[in-house]
Amino acid sequence: FVPPGVLPLSRQPLAWGRARRQPPGPPLAPCRAFSNNKILVELDESSGVATMKFKSPPVNSLNLDFLTEFCISLEKLENDRACRGVILTSAIPKIFSSGLDITEMCGKSTEHYAEFWRAVQELWLRMYSSNMVTIAAVNGSSPAGGCLIALTCDYRIMVDNPKFSIGLNEAQLGIVAPFWFKDTFVNTVGHRVAERSLQLGFLYPAPEAHRFGLVDELVPEEKLQEKAAAVMAQWLALPDHARQLTKSMMRKAVLDRLVAHREEDIQNFISFISKESIQKSLRMYMEMLKKKS
Repeated sequence: FVPPGVLPLSRQPLAWGRARRQPPGPPLAPCRAFSNNKILVELDESSGVATMKFKSPPVNSLNLDFLTEFCISLEKLENDRACRGVILTSAIPKIFSSGLDITEMCGKSTEHYAEFWRAVQELWLRMYSSNMVTIAAVNGSSPAGGCLIALTCDYRIMVDNPKFSIGLNEAQLGIVAPFWFKDTFVNTVGHRVAERSLQLGFLYPAPEAHRFGLVDELVPEEKLQEKAAAVMAQWLALPDHARQLTKSMMRKAVLDRLVAHREEDIQNFISFISKESIQKSLRMYMEMLKKKS
């Protein structure tokens, strides 16, 4: 990971760096798909679009390994001049991502909590500041951290199924969504909907999520990838530099806020998650999940 508060030039928001230049000369040689334990990435060189599939059963929970592999995969795509956009989806039926892995936050050392939270920050910083067009193809439920990944994207398409839900439901677990989760949510749905949703830890069925603007579009499951590709083509029809600079202008203040307070945010997380009352809530929640399974 990079030093606290520093964003590498390869992925700085555009207001801080420069728009990505298109490579001169003949087209680049084809790139191979690459895969690690928890992420599968396939790049279509003809369109410049990559698909990143989460494949960490049973529910694509965001543990430290997943977060690390996600950031490595994203950095590879950012540094590949043939790639202009990425579609994020799940290889596991009925679940996009269940969010942060509770076992990473329960009964561990302060050093582990710091490492874990820095990895969560890193995922958000990389996604929210990405030069690429990012589209979430949400093909299952997406609570908490799963919702956050979708919120970082430029566009969200969700399967039209009321059994699938999405939202920042941290309050239900007795924990609090940090300010940068909140800022991302407010920027998507507005202050009032965000305030009520965060306080009550709401998970919205897909149709309701669409009504509030939490997702941009609903489609039948069999049309999801086709629709994601069509939306991607629409976004990529614009000149990269104009879109990138506009994206940076819209997101820079929120990004700057976390960068400026990154270490403070980590310490706040450690202090909060280490409280016995919070640990007790998390243990109770894990017991409940075990009984359900």
